[in-house]
Amino acid sequence: MDIEKSIKDLAVSVKAAARILAAAPTREKDLALLAMAANLRKRRDFLQVQNRIDLDKAVGNGLSPAMIDRLTLSDQVIEGMAVGLEEVAAFPDPVGEIVRMWQRPNQLQIGKMRIPLGVVGMIYESRPNVTADAAGLCLKSGNGVILRGGSEAFHSNMAVLEVLHEALEETAIPASVVQVVPFTDRLAINYLLACEDEIDLIIPRGGEGLIRFVVEHSRIPVIKHYKGVCHVYVDAGADTEMAENIVINAKTHRPGVCNAAETVLVHQDMAAGFMPVLVAALKAAGVEVRGCTRTCALVEGLIPAADSDWGAEYLDLIIAVKVVADLDAAISHIVKYGSDHTETIVTRDYQRAQEFLRRVNSSVVMVNASTRFSDGGQMGLGAEIGISTTKLHAYGPMGLEGLTTTKYIIYGNGQIRE
Repeated sequence: MDIEKSIKDLAVSVKAAARILAAAPTREKDLALLAMAANLRKRRDFLQVQNRIDLDKAVGNGLSPAMIDRLTLSDQVIEGMAVGLEEVAAFPDPVGEIVRMWQRPNQLQIGKMRIPLGVVGMIYESRPNVTADAAGLCLKSGNGVILRGGSEAFHSNMAVLEVLHEALEETAIPASVVQVVPFTDRLAINYLLACEDEIDLIIPRGGEGLIRFVVEHSRIPVIKHYKGVCHVYVDAGADTEMAENIVINAKTHRPGVCNAAETVLVHQDMAAGFMPVLVAALKAAGVEVRGCTRTCALVEGLIPAADSDWGAEYLDLIIAVKVVADLDAAISHIVKYGSDHTETIVTRDYQRAQEFLRRVNSSVVMVNASTRFSDGGQMGLGAEIGISTTKLHAYGPMGLEGLTTTKYIIYGNGQIRE
């Protein structure tokens, strides 16, 4: 089979369907999303039979328990997929929204209207639930989508696609607007990344290696974040109980995700009293603490932090801790070692909070809250299709609005340019 031609034909068909979807009324899109959700529940047994093929292969290949867990389509996961689609259906439709209007001296009315991007290509690993999540977000935002999951989830992803297509065949939305690349050959990714005339945006989700591969080989704009090196800065005079709770939650709630904290910075005026308490709480939660020279002098038995620790994304129960002179030093550290993902300050001082918000230009900047809230669902954006640490065209968690762009619209009354 000619994989390159098959990928090209697939992209052409999705682009044609996306033109129809872009003009679809909100009600038609919402009914399609609800039908997709209902069919996921109805076809649960089929999904799990196909998922078992992938799981058996994963066990045979020695995949880790964590990877197998992410791969499993349990009853709970399938229900979560269905609920996610229903939630997306309940959100306002961004397509056609007038962002702003203004009037020129010649009485022309100028405005900006939200429109779909066109066709989104998504490349991701494990997690077959992402197939339904991404399909729902793209459909509601008026975009066609081509999904390429990992080979370890091939049968699961194709099964999810079949179930979604069954539902769409009974609606006014063309089923071909959602497609999964039907090849496990890695060359399929290269061919997909070459479809610049059909695909408008590529979103990779997975490890840094996958994302760098996509960036290096794509002819299409890529929304990406390589890693999440997230910081908690504990300011002078901070509420110590609040600071401890935030650090523990940010590190231990789900240590293997990109919005988990990897470094804690503590103002020197807080260090002597707060650092031993914080380190004890982290250790009690099973966290390995790597400290700077000043931290190690305050607390015995710590692993000295190496230079490589400050830019590390551990994705594990490990954290780096550093004493800093002041807010300026904390911000300088974040600028040098951060990944433009998420940073938070714990402080009682309004002015320093505002300064932190103004001077730290990561995609999400917080005051007195856990970095774990850097998430589209938690921020009220609906499900998220990914997180961008590139400033064009989206920055931070990408929900429905992030899957649109804007065009200018002009209302005239016979004006001509002189």
